[in-house]
Amino acid sequence: MRLRVEFTTEPFDLDQAPAHAVVAREVIEAAELDAVDVGPFGNTAEGGADTVLAAVDALLRKSLQAGATRVSLQVNVVDAAGGGAE
Repeated sequence: MRLRVEFTTEPFDLDQAPAHAVVAREVIEAAELDAVDVGPFGNTAEGGADTVLAAVDALLRKSLQAGATRVSLQVNVVDAAGGGAE
C-alpha cells in the first residue's frame, strides 16, 4: 500500500524557519520517501505504508520536542494494490 502524508507545523515564522520546521523537514528527507515536496505552507511525501507511518511517528515526536505547538497532518491511501503494509 502506498500512502501520501501532508503536514504543517506551527507556530509559523515567515522570517526564518523555526527549529520544529527544520526538524520536520530533516525527518522527511531522511525517511527515504518518494515525491517529497517541502514548502513554507505545507509539505507532502509519498511512500510505502510502513515507511510513511514510521516517518509520521518520528515527525510528530521530534517536531513537538523541537517546539511545535501544533502539527496538522493528513494521510491518504494513493494505491491500495497488494493490500499489505508495503
